[in-house]
Amino acid sequence: METSIPQRLAWVAVDWGSSNLRAWALADGGEVLAEVEAARGMLDLAPADYEPALLAAIGDWLPVEGRTPVLVCGMAGARQGWREAPYRPVPRALDALAQGAARPDTEDARLDVHLLPGLCQGGEAGGFDVMRGEETQLAGLAALEPGVSGPVCLPGTHAKWATLQAGRVERFHTFMTGELYRLLAERSVLAHSLGEDDLADSACREAFTTAVTEVVAAPEAFTRQLFGLRAMDLLDEALPSGEARGAVLAARLSGLAIGLELAGACRGLDDAQRVRLIGGEALCRRYALALSALGHESEIIANQRAVLAGLGLARAALDHD
Repeated sequence: METSIPQRLAWVAVDWGSSNLRAWALADGGEVLAEVEAARGMLDLAPADYEPALLAAIGDWLPVEGRTPVLVCGMAGARQGWREAPYRPVPRALDALAQGAARPDTEDARLDVHLLPGLCQGGEAGGFDVMRGEETQLAGLAALEPGVSGPVCLPGTHAKWATLQAGRVERFHTFMTGELYRLLAERSVLAHSLGEDDLADSACREAFTTAVTEVVAAPEAFTRQLFGLRAMDLLDEALPSGEARGAVLAARLSGLAIGLELAGACRGLDDAQRVRLIGGEALCRRYALALSALGHESEIIANQRAVLAGLGLARAALDHD
């Protein structure tokens, strides 16, 4: 560890998910002094385990004296986490998330922990829904683009689509696309036919975009198209052989799953509206390709950039209070 970190440390940003935590040591101007990642997520921790897990990750960064603000987003604030930071209902201004932060008691006097809340949506707003962690990425977008409006997609196991208006979340929807793909690829009859796709390969790319456009044109045929993948493997002589065959079929399944999501998420979307994508680069590029196949422009915002900007916005709000 760089010895100057405790002297320069102003605060710590933490993204704490179900499987992992990632933390950044930050100076006053936002400079990242150090970062760490650990496989200590909510699924493996009891409430009493959180403080030791956090100290194991960032303890060496903390000055001997004084209290260091630690801003945490994600599952550490869930009901099963460290301490619940209750969901805040939408519509919600993204610069106001810190107002609902929970502050767990800590044995180490150097820690000043704030667990940011998630967002929730009642049935009257377009269907019951919740998010925890993604709201901070949206807040990061609002910090990077003050007054931002328009559709935002956060791809993942459970993809989120949010509608922003002048820096507020008006409504959002969750699509279980990543989980659906994994279940179909690993636990259905299709597992016998699929390999690992690579969208840099032209055949995989074509299979993916064709599937996207087909399912958007006829979403009611989704389950029929799924079984068609198995039949293609058995009967389609035009498909390549060996590993390339499984790769093309996997690309088609990915296109069907993401395309089904876009059939709902993009309904009524103006072709002139640019979709902002926040998340891991590879998955965001896959979504960008799917959107392009449907005639929609997109822009990718890196996950770390959004998370740090969102946590920074929350810290600024706490300092202001």
